[in-house]
Amino acid sequence: MSETRRKKSGRQRKTLLTAVVANAAGEIFDLEGFAAVGMSGSSLVPLTLDKTINMPHGGELMLMPDRRPILYHLARQRLEILKENPYASGEPVFPVAAFNSPGYVISHVSAYKEYTSSAHLPLFSYGAVGWHRGKFRSAAISVDRERRQDLRLMKPEKVKAGLQRVKKRMPENRLRAHLEKCALEYGCPAAKNFFLGRYEAPLPTAKNCNARCLGCLSLQKDKEIPISQERISFTPAPEEIAEVALEHIRRVKRGIVSFGQGCEGDPLLAADVIAPAVKMIRAATQKGTINMNTNASMPEILENLFDEGLDSIRVSLNSVRKECYDAYFQPRGYGFSDVKKSIEIALGCKKFVSINYLNSPGFTDTSEELKALTAFVKQYPINMIQWRNLNFDPVKYWKIMNGVTKNGRPVGMKNLLQRVRKAFPELLHGYFNPPKEKFK
Repeated sequence: MSETRRKKSGRQRKTLLTAVVANAAGEIFDLEGFAAVGMSGSSLVPLTLDKTINMPHGGELMLMPDRRPILYHLARQRLEILKENPYASGEPVFPVAAFNSPGYVISHVSAYKEYTSSAHLPLFSYGAVGWHRGKFRSAAISVDRERRQDLRLMKPEKVKAGLQRVKKRMPENRLRAHLEKCALEYGCPAAKNFFLGRYEAPLPTAKNCNARCLGCLSLQKDKEIPISQERISFTPAPEEIAEVALEHIRRVKRGIVSFGQGCEGDPLLAADVIAPAVKMIRAATQKGTINMNTNASMPEILENLFDEGLDSIRVSLNSVRKECYDAYFQPRGYGFSDVKKSIEIALGCKKFVSINYLNSPGFTDTSEELKALTAFVKQYPINMIQWRNLNFDPVKYWKIMNGVTKNGRPVGMKNLLQRVRKAFPELLHGYFNPPKEKFK
């Protein structure tokens, strides 16, 4: 490295980001004299230029209610918990977090202190964010550069035009009507892609689930946590499923259709309609990739779906340690051993297997989790890890995980990714389900 580059690199490491906070009206502003701070479990670090990126397009900034920001006081050179704006006496201030675009995992959570009575945060991830030279910068790492869910490529007028086109082709199809609601009311990128004729189309099917995930987007027993979207209220017929799937596969080069969406339970519980639907699709064409996002709780049923033509699975995991898995997924009528058996069967059937790895810095990047994940991938040589942010209150999540097992200090999300890549050079990394043309 040249002397000039070394000096520039050193300046970047030392350059702290200015803190951003919000007032009670939701107005976000930078706070001179304070640096932004990221949190990872019990670790608190000021954010620097070299550890952050310009906030990706499509990300959103969020006020974190009923909490106090933890910032770094530049003059005093120490961390401080702010109760009010130091430049406007009596004005309360609140932490600000970034909900980053798909394809990025957060390396630090926005630093804050909650009250004993603080309610659960809504179901988002809360990335650390700061301000530098007129731009917001986020503590995030790019894991997938594909523009599958780039909002700039999803013009509302084109989505509506595609919606009308598909409606004319299948006016009575209830699944198509459900996807309209997903696209227009909930802004679901996958549903929009179906109507745009791009990439991956969703096939929500299951009304029920045999897990009670803490961060379930469509069903919450804890009434203080609002759901992100309503769960599908009916079970589509096999013919309806096949009609939607074939519409997408025939139109899209390297198209993917996926069971197991945020607006449903687990698709294995709807295998009685999914199996004949898959059979219909494969009787009509061998093109396209049929994928299932699942908790993989029913190995025998999954094996039957492979026989009918299912190409790949993505298995959701927050951890490969049983006690941590159970604490988050709260399985009903199955165990983590069933999940591992399903993965083993899929690999034996030469199917493409991804894990939907739900990340929370401060837990996922601890040495205990890294050791467990490394052992797991050695035993079950999966094809891909999809690095996803866990959408759940981070502090409450850490408390739950620390309550069931030992977790040490984090090694850092970037270090975690590097170590996994080095240990398994053939393992694919990303965010989205790949088409079968890209399977290894």
